[in-house]
Amino acid sequence: MMQHAWSGYVSYAWGSNELKPISKRSHTANIFGASSSGATVVDALDTLYIMDMKEEFEQARKWVAMSLNFNHASDVSVFETTIRFLGGLLSAYAFSGDEVFKVKAKEVGDKLLPAFNTPTGIPWAMVNFASGSGHNWGWASGGCSILAELGTMHLEFVYLSKITGNQIYAQKVSRVREVLNQIDKPNGLYPNYLNPRSGVWGSQHVSLGALGDSFYEYLIKSWVMTGETDNVARQMYDKAVEAIEKMLVRKSSPSNLTYIAEYKYGRLDHKMDHLACFTPGMFLLGAKGSKNEKHFINLAAEIANTCHESYRKTATGIGPEAFRFDGPHEAIALRSSERYYILRPEVIEGFFYMWRYTHEPKYREWAWEAAQNIDKYCRAGAGFSGIKDVTSTSVIHDDVQQSFFLAETLKYLYLIFSEDTLLPLDHWVFNTEAHPLPVIGKMQPAQSR
Repeated sequence: MMQHAWSGYVSYAWGSNELKPISKRSHTANIFGASSSGATVVDALDTLYIMDMKEEFEQARKWVAMSLNFNHASDVSVFETTIRFLGGLLSAYAFSGDEVFKVKAKEVGDKLLPAFNTPTGIPWAMVNFASGSGHNWGWASGGCSILAELGTMHLEFVYLSKITGNQIYAQKVSRVREVLNQIDKPNGLYPNYLNPRSGVWGSQHVSLGALGDSFYEYLIKSWVMTGETDNVARQMYDKAVEAIEKMLVRKSSPSNLTYIAEYKYGRLDHKMDHLACFTPGMFLLGAKGSKNEKHFINLAAEIANTCHESYRKTATGIGPEAFRFDGPHEAIALRSSERYYILRPEVIEGFFYMWRYTHEPKYREWAWEAAQNIDKYCRAGAGFSGIKDVTSTSVIHDDVQQSFFLAETLKYLYLIFSEDTLLPLDHWVFNTEAHPLPVIGKMQPAQSR
């Protein structure tokens, strides 16, 4: 699957951000700005390395060395650039020790720094690489920054400071952490919107899916990445999880499926995003060092099971973008606008962590079912495409091969069927784009290939 996805990209969209596998041309999304930045090249680097696709990795490295630059004069997503480009380059450096990746990582890190030039230090969602000016998404509540975006830079910026010796990157994200730690949290929860000028929360919407998700993930992963010494992150995580369990974790009827609802303006919306299926991994990472390790392992297993149900209940065996718990309906997409699948990794990511922690064969079986169904319904033309309705086997493709399919979905599938000694979880932490970064307390000198 990786070879098919990569070779199609190389043949028809080389150097552009993504591939349109059916129309066999390049694709770009507004998150990348107006220019071609090779998002798929950078996102796939470490997957190629892990899968021992040496020639392809060398091909990608050459493109990075010769063609990757951040001099374009367009607005890019700070969050997506951090997790895909900075994360991908840092991971490639951690694996290979090749200086070119460190140099490029520093370049993009420097281009992102102006995003933090706000009265609070909370970064803008978008930054212009030429002018350094920043702004937020027009649709975001009252000019606010988004929790998942402003809170998902810690791992990358801390590691960048570590390898460059320049503390400016770590200082920027530490300031974000300070603001979030000090601010009053309604019911102990973190709303999805925060104003970077005033430091005041926007609309009262809380989610572990879109807009919120990876902020929570990075709290516990910061603790793991520092060799379990970042106690502020650990305390913030523990308090957040306590509030999440009290306010958002629910069980469905009649099947007793555990899910994480969303909180909107004082009431629960009994919907769970595919994106929120990353949480089994988060709860497992947090189980160690918690007062009740067994409880969190069980909670992770229950949510992984619910996410598997969202796959099992569709005609394609692939889960929808969001699924609901409403009356007799459990783990089903009830709205046509929620039935699509864009090659997302989170359910498989959950299975990966469950496999590593429990070695129960069902997690490999579930992952294998998902892999076969994705191969059956999403393989299209020169690569893989999202599908518009997972509830119908007469699939309609969206004709986009997302860069995260190569960075995350295929990597987690590969790792589920690999030995635990490949990227052991006490030595590596995966950023939210599945780019592995070293646990800093256990950093090995990078080996040149």
